Amino acid sequence: QLMFVESGGDSVQPGGSLRLSCAASGFALEYFAIAWFRRGPGKEREGVACISSSGVSTDYENSVQGRFTISRDNSKNTAYLQMNNLRSEDTAVYYCAADVAESRCRSFIMGDYSPYEYWGQGTRVTVSS
Repeated sequence: QLMFVESGGDSVQPGGSLRLSCAASGFALEYFAIAWFRRGPGKEREGVACISSSGVSTDYENSVQGRFTISRDNSKNTAYLQMNNLRSEDTAVYYCAADVAESRCRSFIMGDYSPYEYWGQGTRVTVSS
């Protein structure tokens, strides 16, 4: 089965940090742009961050800019999301997915998530005091 397996979610206090991992299962992620998404309680799914296949280009949702860092290690078939200075509004289930149409983040930047596939089950992040 082709999918991502997300891990690293936990409950933390505001200001805390977490590092999420996203391991590809059944396929090589090196050819695709990878993005992290989240769905908070009662909210729509939103794109959080994207990284191109080479890792050279990244893009972030405005509220996480400067706090979150997306990275990837193609040799390990894994992508990561380092989250610092977490806020209560970051509480959500976090997912990753691959843009199977291209290697750059153009679709993500335009808010078009339709090319993204291989969704995993997600990992839950709770930020609360």
